[in-house]
Amino acid sequence: MSIAELGERFNIVRLSREIVRNAFARDVDQGLSTNPKYLPCIYFYDEKGSLLFEDICKLPEYYLTRAESEILKDRSDEIASFFPEQPAIVELGSGSSIKTRYLLEAFLRRHGQACYTPIDISHEILRESSFDLLNTYPGLEITAVAATYEEGLKQIGRLNGQQKLVLWLGSSIGNFVPDEAELFMRHLRDTLQPSDSLLIGIDLQKEKTILERAYDDSRGITAAFNLNLLGRINRELEADFDLKKFEHLAFYNEQKKRVEIYIRSKIRQVVHIGQLDVTVTFDAGEKIHTEFSHKYSLEDIGKLARKTGFIHKEQWFDSKNWFSLNLFVAE
Repeated sequence: MSIAELGERFNIVRLSREIVRNAFARDVDQGLSTNPKYLPCIYFYDEKGSLLFEDICKLPEYYLTRAESEILKDRSDEIASFFPEQPAIVELGSGSSIKTRYLLEAFLRRHGQACYTPIDISHEILRESSFDLLNTYPGLEITAVAATYEEGLKQIGRLNGQQKLVLWLGSSIGNFVPDEAELFMRHLRDTLQPSDSLLIGIDLQKEKTILERAYDDSRGITAAFNLNLLGRINRELEADFDLKKFEHLAFYNEQKKRVEIYIRSKIRQVVHIGQLDVTVTFDAGEKIHTEFSHKYSLEDIGKLARKTGFIHKEQWFDSKNWFSLNLFVAE
């Protein structure tokens, strides 16, 4: 069955290509003109980056996806039991929605139907995953939103009159520094009504070697994913980055309890970005910050809920206690 034949079961909302392109150009210009340089991690996920991330999720070193999938596989019926009536299910950063299937299946078993709103920056991945889900689950309806988190929150705010369950999986909250995480969580809480819920995956603090292997795998797929940011700038903004002259760098900062990820210039070099009409100089060893991945303690998670207007209702762990899935309920 084609997308067109799915009719009323599928709708997709997207920002115009011009808006997305202008935001990318603006953020690249700003990030590479500051000191130290940075690029926002939301831009990892163009079509090529999204496919590379799917490969990362299959790596033996990258435990996060397996750990969260284990919890969802074993606990989805229990999670669904917290919702006597069918909620509107909204997911931030849905990607391919592979893990989400466990939850959708649990709600379909319980209620016979489900309404799902996946929100992701990649329009292509949204279309592909929605097509697959709708063909697999006849009782499912999907309104997909191709947008950033900020635009996605506006979409959540428009879903009035029905209890909402927001999914934020994969420990994406770790990409925010603590103050930013609290600010975003408060913003999210403001889009919800009392008794609406948030199911949030949060990675836990653990041994340094485990963490560093997860973000710098032996096959170099994580490196390719990181460096694809420069490739995207080449493709979309007519830049001349030579990816062979840059390298991936990832390490665990013990003091700040986070993995830090950078792109590092191997030599002194100059790059021109055609559409911005700017030239960027890199010293040998100079880094572009691309991502943080903060790791939480159990105490941190409880504090986060209390400080941002949520009740920490329930918590689940994988068999190694490396990862947590948390049900927050809006006060």
